[in-house]
Amino acid sequence: MTINNTLLQPQQTFRFTHRLRVRWAEVDMHRVVFNAHYMQYVDTAMAEYWRTLALPYEEMMQELGAQLVVKKVTLDHHASAGFDDQIDVSLRCQILDNAAIVFKGAIQRGDELLVSFELSCVFVDPISKSPRSVHSALRQVLENFEAGKPVLTLKTGDWEALGWDAMEVRIEVFVDEQLIPLELENDADDEAAFHAVAYNGIGQAVATGRLLAGHQGQGRIGRMAVKRVLRGVGQGAAVLAVLQAEATRRGDHEVALHAQTSAQGFYERLGFKARGDLFDEVGLSHIEMFLLL
Repeated sequence: MTINNTLLQPQQTFRFTHRLRVRWAEVDMHRVVFNAHYMQYVDTAMAEYWRTLALPYEEMMQELGAQLVVKKVTLDHHASAGFDDQIDVSLRCQILDNAAIVFKGAIQRGDELLVSFELSCVFVDPISKSPRSVHSALRQVLENFEAGKPVLTLKTGDWEALGWDAMEVRIEVFVDEQLIPLELENDADDEAAFHAVAYNGIGQAVATGRLLAGHQGQGRIGRMAVKRVLRGVGQGAAVLAVLQAEATRRGDHEVALHAQTSAQGFYERLGFKARGDLFDEVGLSHIEMFLLL
């Protein structure tokens, strides 16, 4: 068997890699991964690929008025993974023509190639099921990502400029997801705040936050929100960085915020420290956190 050695080092040929660990339920009587699960690994990686591109899959397809349908899958098996192995699924996207895109990739254990794969998909009209062209905005997102370009656009400004998009994200997160009453989520501070909104490549607002002037050179960060399906891949950190930069620019000596305890680890990883005791805010457990600038 001849193996393409370029596939043995995905970091050189793939921008996207997702790591998995083989579970006991995925191995067969020979204690190696049952063949069908490799396709599951590919599918899982594809979901993470869209997330990395800041594209909430279901909302994206509704926005584009299309569905992505799998036309053909090819998997070439070179070696087997076993229970508790850490495996990396790497892939890249290639647009073949107006309606078709292809994902090519490799599943590896360290430098050992286990499976190489190719997944061909076609965009179709959701009603007629007839092929339709890949939307130009999505095409640009895919090409930009594979070329190493950013997937987010950060905009900053006042409430008049960004309020509509910021509220869209905040209502989805705080009102619809966390069941906070709308009258408690919306307050008069928005008019005086510095706002940041992150947009994906097809123009959807995906994350937001605001900065208020506190007392004695303290900036107050609040209303940090990221769409649920996109959390964990950097959108919140990007918004937070913009707010911190603005606080630094205007001369604040620290920024502080009220973090939901479920998000405390997120802020700690970005250098924030907890201060004081837990307290209740809008029915949820919070703690104050701060960062010296």
